[in-house]
Order: sequence, then structure tokens, then C-alpha cells
Amino acid sequence: MNAQSRVESFLINLGITFEQIDDDSWVINDEEKGLEQVAVITADPLIVVRVNVMNVPDKKREEFYRKLLELNAADLIHGAYAIEGDQVLLVDTLEAETMDMEEFQASLDAIGLALAQHYPILSDYRTTE
Repeated sequence: MNAQSRVESFLINLGITFEQIDDDSWVINDEEKGLEQVAVITADPLIVVRVNVMNVPDKKREEFYRKLLELNAADLIHGAYAIEGDQVLLVDTLEAETMDMEEFQASLDAIGLALAQHYPILSDYRTTE
């Protein structure tokens, strides 16, 4: 089974609400599981799971970057926070060839948990306009 078929099969078997964007990409929107706007992308040899968390704040950036690194080191089971342009992302990568449904589910669960637990911490840095 190729990576694309495996990902779609896992999403269906896990009962996750998703939309296929193209042959290699899906977006998960499953509020019940704490997963909203989570992208799953097959990029051989990897499966990339990513979600935009927030914009990089205009103020207290050094403190904010330190907080992200602390969360990466101590509080993330799968994945890491990253910055792309002005966006803060939560990203995890899995090896397509050896990924099984339990590993895929663990990645999604960890991202959902991180989003829920870290929202109060990171929201202190959100820029309000």
C-alpha cells in the first residue's frame, strides 16, 4: 500500500473528519479530537503533519522564542514548534515506509494535546489589534 492510500485509510479507520485537498494532502477539521486545520502531507519518504498555530508576536519576541524552545524540550511528545515566515507552526514528520496506524494516531493525539495545553501559554503573546 502506498503512503497516500495508507494515510487515507488511517484517517478513515480513526474516524477523523478530513478533506482531501489533492493526491498528497489532506486537511483535518475534527473539533471533537482537538484537530482543526491540521494538514497531512505525503512528501516521500515522509509524512508531514503540520498546523499553523499563530503569528509570530510583534512584542516580547525573545521571551516568546524561549518559551517555544522550552515547550519543544519539555512538553512535546511528537513534533516541534517551528517558524515559517511570520507563522508559528507545530510540525511532526513520520517515516512513510514504516509508519503504522498507532504511530500516526500518536502523532495526531500529541498535536491535539499540545494545541489544547499550550493555547493558554501562547495566547499571552498573541498580538491584539
